[in-house]
Amino acid sequence: MDTGNLGPMASRTSGKGSPSTAGTAKGRTGRTPAPAKKAAPARKPPAKKAAAARRAPVKKVAPRPAPSPTGGVVRLVRALWLGCAHAVGAVFRGIGQGARNLDPAHRKDGLALLLLALALIVAAGTWSNLSGPVGDLVTMLVTGAFGRLDLLVPVLLGVMAVRFIRHPEQTDANGRIGIGLSALVIGVLGLVHIACGAPGRDEGTTAMQNAGGLIGWGASKPLIFTMGAPLAVPMLVLLTVFGLLVVTATPVNAIPERLRLLGIRLGIIAPNEYDEGYGEREGAADRHDPERWRARAGAGRGPAGTVDAAEEDALARRRKPRRAASRPAMDREMDAVDVAAAAAAALDGAVYGGLPPSPLVADLTQGIAADREGAEATAPVPPAREARPVPRPVAAAQATAPAPAAETGGSPHETTAAVSGTLAVPDLTKAPREAQELPPRAEQLQLRGDITYALPSLDLLERGGPGKTRSAANDAVVASLTNVFTEFKVDAQVTGFTRGPTVTRYEVTLGAAVKVERITALAKNIAYAVASPDVRIISPIPGKSAVGIEIPNTDREMVNLGDVLRLADAAEDDHPMLVALGKDVEGGYVMANLAKMPHVLVAGATGSGKSSCINCLITSIMVRATPEDVRMVLVDPKRVELTAYEGIPHLITPIITNPKRAAEALQWVVREMDLRYDDLAAFGYRHIDDFNQAIRDGKIKLPPGSERELSPYPYLLVIVDELADLMMVAPRDVEDSIVRITQLARAAGIHLVLATQRPSVDVVTGLIKANVPSRLAFATSSLADSRVILDQPGAEKLIGKGDGLFLPMGANKPVRLQGAFVTEDEIGGIVQHCKDQMAPVFRDDVTVGQKQKKEIDEEIGDDLDLLCQAAELVVSTQFGSTSMLQRKLRVGFAKAGRLMDLMESRGIVGPSEGSKARDVLLKADELDGALAVIRGEAHP
Repeated sequence: MDTGNLGPMASRTSGKGSPSTAGTAKGRTGRTPAPAKKAAPARKPPAKKAAAARRAPVKKVAPRPAPSPTGGVVRLVRALWLGCAHAVGAVFRGIGQGARNLDPAHRKDGLALLLLALALIVAAGTWSNLSGPVGDLVTMLVTGAFGRLDLLVPVLLGVMAVRFIRHPEQTDANGRIGIGLSALVIGVLGLVHIACGAPGRDEGTTAMQNAGGLIGWGASKPLIFTMGAPLAVPMLVLLTVFGLLVVTATPVNAIPERLRLLGIRLGIIAPNEYDEGYGEREGAADRHDPERWRARAGAGRGPAGTVDAAEEDALARRRKPRRAASRPAMDREMDAVDVAAAAAAALDGAVYGGLPPSPLVADLTQGIAADREGAEATAPVPPAREARPVPRPVAAAQATAPAPAAETGGSPHETTAAVSGTLAVPDLTKAPREAQELPPRAEQLQLRGDITYALPSLDLLERGGPGKTRSAANDAVVASLTNVFTEFKVDAQVTGFTRGPTVTRYEVTLGAAVKVERITALAKNIAYAVASPDVRIISPIPGKSAVGIEIPNTDREMVNLGDVLRLADAAEDDHPMLVALGKDVEGGYVMANLAKMPHVLVAGATGSGKSSCINCLITSIMVRATPEDVRMVLVDPKRVELTAYEGIPHLITPIITNPKRAAEALQWVVREMDLRYDDLAAFGYRHIDDFNQAIRDGKIKLPPGSERELSPYPYLLVIVDELADLMMVAPRDVEDSIVRITQLARAAGIHLVLATQRPSVDVVTGLIKANVPSRLAFATSSLADSRVILDQPGAEKLIGKGDGLFLPMGANKPVRLQGAFVTEDEIGGIVQHCKDQMAPVFRDDVTVGQKQKKEIDEEIGDDLDLLCQAAELVVSTQFGSTSMLQRKLRVGFAKAGRLMDLMESRGIVGPSEGSKARDVLLKADELDGALAVIRGEAHP
């Protein structure tokens, strides 16, 4: 075919990208020609380049700046100025940071000294003609503002400075006095300004300084302009009276009573007329005495018919009365004995504060007690008065040796009150109860007979500053919550908040027909808005129709143990088992009575504050209770947590660190509980407090010929710092002992505190949970751990370092609190004080189980040497196999099986598991003890 005639068509079909040419060529040859392969992707690069060009930013070349006409001098000066400004600002910020880190007490003292300096400067400018710029400034500011009353300004500043120095802790009172003084000054200056003719600013500065000054003009002029002078004067008088009432903290309804007391103090009203009839009104004394008031309120109730009611009655009677000075009867003259007794009563506060009485005073008070008892023993006993007998010393070894208050059965406070004038005569109309048959009793918990014990002073514990009630961070969180509700169109608003030391609980009120689930569904959005992952929603807040949102504070505060214990001391609650826990979300201190809990489980992850809580519990007991009131058993498998308390007199045994010895101690507690119940059953009492009170009152009389000496039982507190280690070594024995103690021991005065950092189901079993009703959960690592402790979620959202949830017995929802903190120095000071008071008296049978046999067991027979060899072989190889004993000892199968059974009965190997080798229960370091038991020797 001639191609010359195809010129135009050939040129069209041979162009790039021609589909017909590519298809024809592929059809003839079976493959794509090389030009066609290059032609297919040839269309895409322009599109890619265009898209890339559209996506790429357009680079603009900035024009080069024109040269500076000053040659850079202005920029140099500007840089120097900014550098100096940054340096000065850093210096002042450093000073402010240092002032912020200053102790609150020093800051308050600095404010007081500043006010005192201002008072001196103002006094020099107003009381005398102070020349110079300072005098002119004082005249312009003080005289111009206060007018005629500028002479009183230094007095007011001096009074406020003295109050700040004397009472720095009364922040609320200082604020109240400041508000009251402001109202009082404004009212008085307004009245003075009106009395001087109410001059205006157009009359000159001198005329205003001779009247009420700028403050008087500002207070009176608007009132005169709006309502006239006749009404302005009563308004200012009311403002003055309001300021006076605020300063004196006097409500309006209490004005007549305050005026009457003022008249009595000035001698206008006779004191006898005021006193007469005041105490004679029925129930007046009961209203001032909480115990008698509760007794009158419950007088109409029937007798308690359950064990819980009996326990409540016993605990109520166990509470010590308030310390009050006894007054002699008004119908008889005071003799020399009464005068001396009153002088000794004055020393009661010194004894309570931790100072032991001098030997002279002790001998005097004992002689007074003996004389008074001999004088009143012959007198008839009034039928309306049933009093307690004078505590008589009971010797531990000899009947003639004197004993302290710890041996008498009463606390040091009660003994001091008894010898200081509050003496009583036994009620002869009631015969003491006798026990027909006494239960066997080896010994009771007693103290040494030559010790006078005084409680540590609360001054050994540091004081903390007042807690914040509001900060800028709280306002920012409120704004964030409001913004979240607005964005998600939820009809809800934040109506208030209560700030705690660690978290703040914001109260959210819902609108009409708004579900609570709308708030709980926004938990993650709220956490995102406030920039905190630890957000906990309470729906609803107990006792309120509001939803609570707990958000951690960015500025956390520390709770000191001393502040909580000082509150308990101020409330005059002297129960020895009252312990300090911390501070709740609402800012109130949280205390708990271990006798009412009656057992508590403390759990949390590492670093959550569990050890600090245990330290606070033990320190609270040492500060508030004598060894005669509370004895402790401390179990510390970790060996380092409780070493600071070694040697305190409250211990009944040295601190136990071996888990096996801890299991033996728990079994001893079970035996102690049984013996206490034997005494309660023999003498007919249902609670240990009733039994102790009967011993102190002398109502229990031993049968003739009995050599036993009865003394009150102390509370027994068992603290286990790590329950997981005990459950790993002897799970069955530990669980059985704990369950038996928690089921029965609360009426016997025995209480458990179990702590663990691994709250799993194999450590905190179902039986333990069922019998330990009170829980204290710190931060956990998972939701499962929170459910094990609290049976509900919540602990996994805590933020650690003492942040916890406290669920006491009978409560439906836990209370969030910040645990108290006590430093090592404070613990060391209190421990040293307790050691200086007396030495510990240990029991020898606490960590020793059943008595070891002194002779070879008949079951062993002549196989003693073989059994010892088999035990050494099995323990050293940690492999318990019958066939191995056959090979190594060259005995038959029957003999090897018998040796294995003997070792199983003595706790060397475990039970048989078919063809598998038996588990070896002993370690190499315990072999000597096992061999001594087999040979019938004493345990090494």
